Amino acid sequence: MERDSKRTSTPTKVPLEPVQSEIVLPGWQDEVRGVPNVTLRSAIFGSSRSASNAFLQHAEIYTQRPTQMRYTGPRLDQGDLDVWITLLHIAREKQMGKTFKTSAYELLKLQGKTDAGNNRKTLYKRLFRLRAGTLELSTKRYSYTGGLVDSFARDDVEQKLIITLNLKLSYLFGPNQFTHIDWSVRRSLNAKPLAQWLHGYLSTHAEPFPVSIGTLMMMAGSLDSSASSREQNIRRALDALQHASNLHGQPFSYEISGGNVYFTKTPTSSQARHIARKSSGSKSKK
Repeated sequence: MERDSKRTSTPTKVPLEPVQSEIVLPGWQDEVRGVPNVTLRSAIFGSSRSASNAFLQHAEIYTQRPTQMRYTGPRLDQGDLDVWITLLHIAREKQMGKTFKTSAYELLKLQGKTDAGNNRKTLYKRLFRLRAGTLELSTKRYSYTGGLVDSFARDDVEQKLIITLNLKLSYLFGPNQFTHIDWSVRRSLNAKPLAQWLHGYLSTHAEPFPVSIGTLMMMAGSLDSSASSREQNIRRALDALQHASNLHGQPFSYEISGGNVYFTKTPTSSQARHIARKSSGSKSKK
């Protein structure tokens, strides 16, 4: 059947996204930090401090599939992640995409650091690095190209920092797309970037599956090319994570066998509910 070539119609204009007067991140308690899973299951915030001065040009970032990442800018590390996490923690009470004010004192205090000259200097350096980079991210549903920080300015009269985060970052905080990181455990792992990366990665899994040492180290952004050295480093990092987790009442253990790492951890209350829902759904299909 042929269509009537004389018929004309006016296409309906569909907005690219719903008009929303306000977008606010999901709230969380002060003792945790909300972080998108895609940034914790990848090497975008790596574990190699020695590479922090490197500059990447449209580089592919190793990540857990099906997510794909490319990045242009200064190579980011776990210290940069601490700053970004803290900005998100403050922004959860603000309207996303809108400028908000904070201060060097507040950002450092929330990270457990003193408001000293060297700490301020490092903070400004990390804010610049977060602003200078461009992330190209593709997930199952969304693609995002932009910065981790849209802009920042300093008001030296009021002693304020003026920050803007991209509205589209809120897409990374959908259901089951972000994780509450226990801040006390992460702080206990200061100066241990690989242990911090592992803590973030494992926090995104209610029941972590076995992963090869090689895959873990690539996702962690490790530049160590020696197999024996990689295993030694990951053992030390996991020992530190086990100690910190157990110290804060979150039992965790691991075993390395055949080049794979097997994890045993206690899921959080929200993860336990997720496991129960999955189990219930599986039974109902039988």
